[in-house]
Parts: sequence; structure tokens; C-alpha cells
Amino acid sequence: MRKLAFVSAIATLALLALACSRESQKASTETAPSASAAAQPSTATATASKPSAETPPDAATGTLPGAATGPRLYVSNEASGDVSIIDLATGKVLSTLAVGKRPRGIQRAPNGSAVYVALSGSVPSGPEARGGKPEKDEKEEKAPPADKSADGIGIIETKTGKLVGKLPSGSDPEQLAVSIDGSRLFISNEDAASMSIISLPGHKVEDSYKVGEEPEGVGVSPDGKWVYVTCEATNDVHVFDTKLKKMVKKFTVPGRPRGVAFLADSSRAYVTSETGGAISVVALPEHRVEKTLKPEGENVRPMGVAVAPDGKRIYVTTGHGGTVVAIDTKTNEIVGKVAVGKRPWGVVVASDGKTLYTANGPSDDVSVVDTASLEEKARIKVGTKPWGLVIVPPPE
Repeated sequence: MRKLAFVSAIATLALLALACSRESQKASTETAPSASAAAQPSTATATASKPSAETPPDAATGTLPGAATGPRLYVSNEASGDVSIIDLATGKVLSTLAVGKRPRGIQRAPNGSAVYVALSGSVPSGPEARGGKPEKDEKEEKAPPADKSADGIGIIETKTGKLVGKLPSGSDPEQLAVSIDGSRLFISNEDAASMSIISLPGHKVEDSYKVGEEPEGVGVSPDGKWVYVTCEATNDVHVFDTKLKKMVKKFTVPGRPRGVAFLADSSRAYVTSETGGAISVVALPEHRVEKTLKPEGENVRPMGVAVAPDGKRIYVTTGHGGTVVAIDTKTNEIVGKVAVGKRPWGVVVASDGKTLYTANGPSDDVSVVDTASLEEKARIKVGTKPWGLVIVPPPE
């Protein structure tokens, strides 16, 4: 009898063990993907970079291996067709990303999740393409045919450090600006004498407007009301009203206007003029030049322009002058300058206002400048003919 009870107990335990094993297998099947499913990208991963009503058009996913924990500097290198990504904490180049032909203008999404870079299949020609200066009466060289298939706006996902797409841009995009809400790009189309507006949610050219010849600089006022487009060949700035969606004014500035930047309160804009050797101080909303500054020095050719975060200073690169000049925005007078690399073009200021960076074309490097002392502290080697720069905050 005892023996029968013992055997019965053993059988019961065996049945219980079998049941537990089946439940465990069932749970495992429900929670773990199969090998074939794991090999396929998930729907969320595959569609994360696509715009939707729920996801911003510039949303980013993933994490860049070995990425900086602090801010990063993205530098467009026109001649080598790539973008250098620099860890600002160490001053080291994290990676160099091939993006396409002639990357020049470069900006970031307001939330820092994407960087947009203007790509162009046009071929540089003439003395400026060789890094020289045009001589008097020198004839313009005829440029080779452009590769229009190369035109577009490259999208770099900042958390992965990868080029994830290319937007249409209109012909020969040179510079761009991002709308305050991050939904649109305003692009200068140099060889088409126009400004294109790109819808990021729609991934398409939304509209195009005629401006002067050889448009270059593009800037959006911080209040979102105005877009300025500088036009090199006609020496004027065209003003676009974002509410009325039309060009409402143009005003004349000295020769070959290049860059434009606005104060945070949108009360003034600063426009650089290369061959005019000048910086125009423009009053808004009248869009009237109220003062013209002429930096001293040999071969001074104002190019890039950036505003300090506190709005107290404007910084301007002088191209062949090889310097950066500082302007006091209260007096609108030049208060200092610092020598940097060869032919500095793009310029950007760190969010704490303590450091600025310049893209030095012929010397293939970036200058690191202390803004308090106006001293160059270091240079960072990048790609060939660096053109523009933008700082991206740390990844979240």
C-alpha cells in the first residue's frame, strides 16, 4: 500500500513538471523573436526617420558608437565631399562622413536630432576656386557642365552619425536656413537666382521665389517673420515675409554680400560684403541699412557672421584677411580682432559664448578661439576646404 502511494506521488510530480515545462516554452515563444524575425529590421527602426504626424520629420534614433557625451561640431568640407564630426570636449575628430558633392551650407534641426547640408553638382571655377583673388579685368573661366543629379540637401542623423536621406533642393543649393519651428528649409539656389522653400514633412520643394543674381546667404529672423537672402552679383538683399509668403523688399549693400545674422530680438541684422570690405547694420522691421562698418587690415573680405548667445557681440570672418573681428552690438563698433587660419569662411559660437570656431578653407583646419581674450587656442585638422560649421548639443 505504501509502495502504491509512493508510485502515485512520483507520477503526480512528473505530470506537474511536464506542465511547467510546457508553460515555460509557451512564454518563451511569446516573448522572444524567432531567428528569422531578429534578422529583419523592426518596423519602428525602419520607419523612425520617416516624417509622420506623430514623429517630427527630423527625428533621430540609435546611438553613435564612441560618440561624444558633450556638444559636437559638424564641419562641411567642400572639396573632399564630406563632413567632419568633432568632439568639442577633446578637440578630436570622431568621424568623417562622406555626403556628396560640394557640401557647403550646413545647419541643424532646432532639436539637434538632424544636420542638413547643402550639396551641389556645380563645378567651382575661376580664381576663387583656386583659393586666390580675382585680379582686375580678369575674365571668368567657363565652368564645366554641372551634375544636377548631385544637387540636394543631405540629412545626417546625429545620434547615429549616418547620412539617412537626401531632400530635393532646387538647382545648385549653396546655403540654407531652418524655420523656427523646424518644418521648413529656406535655400539659396545660386545658379537659378532663386530661393526655394522645402517642406520637411512632405520631403518636397514647396515653393520657389526669384531673387537677385547669385544668391548665397540665407537667414531667418528669430521671431520667424523674415527671411533674408543675400545676392552676390546684384549687391542686394531680398526680404521674404513668411506670413504673406512673398518677397516684400530689397535693399542695396556693398559688393558681393555673403552672410547674414540676426540679433535674438530681431531688431537688427548684420550682412557681410566680401569685395565691399564691409558689414552692414540693418534695422528691422524697416529693413534699412543704418550703419556700414569697414574693418581695417590687408585683404579684408567679410564672409561668415555669427551672433554671441548673449547678443552682446557679433563675430565676422574676413576671408583673405585671415582674421575674425568682434563687433559690440550696443555701439555697433569694431572692438577687437584675432588672427586665425587661412581664408576663414564659416564661423559659429559655442552655446556658453566662451569659444568660437572658424572653417579655414586653404589650410584645411578649424580654428578654436577664446572669445574673452580673442586668442586662437588651437587648430583642428579636418577635410579639404572646410566651408561651414554648426554645433549640435549632446545626444539625449
